[in-house]
Amino acid sequence: MTRSPRRSTAAAPLLCAVAFAAAGCAAPGGLAPGESVAPVSPQPQPEPLWPAWTDASPRAAGAATGTRQPPPEPLRDAPEVGPGGLRAVDATAVAKADKRMKLFLGKGVLNAPGGAGLRPAVYADLTGNGQKELVVAADTESGRTALSVYAAEGKRIVPVLFTVGRRMQAESIGQDLLVRTAPDDGSEQVVRYHWDGTRMTVVSDERRYTDPLPRADGQSTP
Repeated sequence: MTRSPRRSTAAAPLLCAVAFAAAGCAAPGGLAPGESVAPVSPQPQPEPLWPAWTDASPRAAGAATGTRQPPPEPLRDAPEVGPGGLRAVDATAVAKADKRMKLFLGKGVLNAPGGAGLRPAVYADLTGNGQKELVVAADTESGRTALSVYAAEGKRIVPVLFTVGRRMQAESIGQDLLVRTAPDDGSEQVVRYHWDGTRMTVVSDERRYTDPLPRADGQSTP
């Protein structure tokens, strides 16, 4: 008497279920009860190729003139910051107390674009501490613009950014500052600044050409 093939086929799923239960009911790719977890390998850390040239090395020949700059010093002769924060401080007086911005002043305060003078003050939280910093910009008759950002350090005012460019536009992107300038070569330069705990530093610098480039035969190339 021969066995029925239907009976052996029906038994196959039952044997698989029993084997799965004997394995501790572990999910595919998971760990069975009592199985140890594989140790996590440490992540690689950066190592300098030339240790003598790093800023952290006391023997670095360029340590005194490295990329690390001392923290900015508070402005002298600037008004003190009171309970109202930087919004309650005279922005024009702050700009006049800054030697770099003072060179671009002298034409008064602007109420609309198209002239020379100090733009209306703008306030934005660029440091992430919940207090808005003071942003001022001064336009010149030649088309250049000087922009500065000031932060409050107790009662003192600290300049944390100074930049100059032609036909400048400034935007805030989250807590970062985006500055657009238009050089004379037909390009647009976009610089993004981010707070590093001490000052606003450059995190990206892009130049985009918007006008066609001239060719040797006098024609324009897109």
